[in-house]
Amino acid sequence: MPQPHISFRSQTPRALFRWMATACAVALSLQGAAHAAEKPPSEVRLDYAYYSPVSLALKHFGWLEKALPDAKVTWVLSQGSNRSLEYLNSGSVDFASSASLSAVLARANGSPIKSVYVYSRAEWTALVVRKDSTLQSVAELKGKKIAATKGTDPYLFTLRALQKAGLKKDDVELLHLQHPDGRTALEKGDVDAWAGLDPHMAASEIQSGARLLYRNKDFNSYGVLSVTETYAKEHPQAIKTVLTAYEKACEWAVKNPDELAKLPAAGRCQTAIVPHRPEQPAIER
Repeated sequence: MPQPHISFRSQTPRALFRWMATACAVALSLQGAAHAAEKPPSEVRLDYAYYSPVSLALKHFGWLEKALPDAKVTWVLSQGSNRSLEYLNSGSVDFASSASLSAVLARANGSPIKSVYVYSRAEWTALVVRKDSTLQSVAELKGKKIAATKGTDPYLFTLRALQKAGLKKDDVELLHLQHPDGRTALEKGDVDAWAGLDPHMAASEIQSGARLLYRNKDFNSYGVLSVTETYAKEHPQAIKTVLTAYEKACEWAVKNPDELAKLPAAGRCQTAIVPHRPEQPAIER
C-alpha cells in the first residue's frame, strides 16, 4: 500500500540537527594499534538501519567503498537491535549497530562482542498510544497489551517505565513484534500501547496522530557499533577505516540536516527524522 506524502514541519531540521550534534560525539578507543602484519579483509559487511541516520548517509555516499577500494562492501538492513546483534553473532555482518544496553546484555549472555564506536545519544524511544486512547499514565497499562521488540532499547525502556510506575512485567501482556509491526498493531487497535522507536515512532505521530504516553530521556541508551572480539583482534586497521568513514558521515549529517532527510533510504521509511518535540514533556507521568 502506498504511503501518504509527508509534509515536515519547519522546526524539524533544527530538531534533527540537535539530535545529530549529540549523536556524533564519541569514538571509543580500540585496544592496541593496528599491526603491520594485518591481512586486510576481502569483504566488509555492515548493517544499516533507519534508527541510525548516520549509516544511511554512509551507505548513500559510498564513502566506505572509496576508503576500501580493494574490499567488497556489503550492506544488510537491520530492523532493530535484536536483529543487528543476531546478524553479528551469526557471522552475517562484521559491524552491527544497536542500542548500547542491548549490546551489554548480549555480552552478559555470552556473546563475544565488543562495542567500538558510539554513534548516538538520542531520545529515540517512548511508550506510544493511539490518538483516541484514554490512557494517561503508565500505571493505567495494567492488564493491557504492549507491543515491544524483545532485546532492544524500547523493550528495556518499557520494563523500566513499568517498574517506575509500580508495575511488574507480569502485570501487562508484552507482545514481541518488530518495530514496524508494533506500529501497525497499535494503529489497528490490536494492542493498547507500543514501545516505539524513531523514525517509526515519528512517522506514526505525523501520519496517524499517535501520542507519546510516557517519555524519559534517561531511560534511552546510547547507539553503538559493535564487532566480535575475534574481528577486533584480526582487523584493527579495518575497524579504524570504518570508524573514520562513520565520523565523516556524522560531520556531514550535522551540517546537512535537510539533505539527510531527503536521502532515498530515508524516504523508504516514510521519515528518517523526528517531528519537533519539546525537550521535556509538560507533565511527566
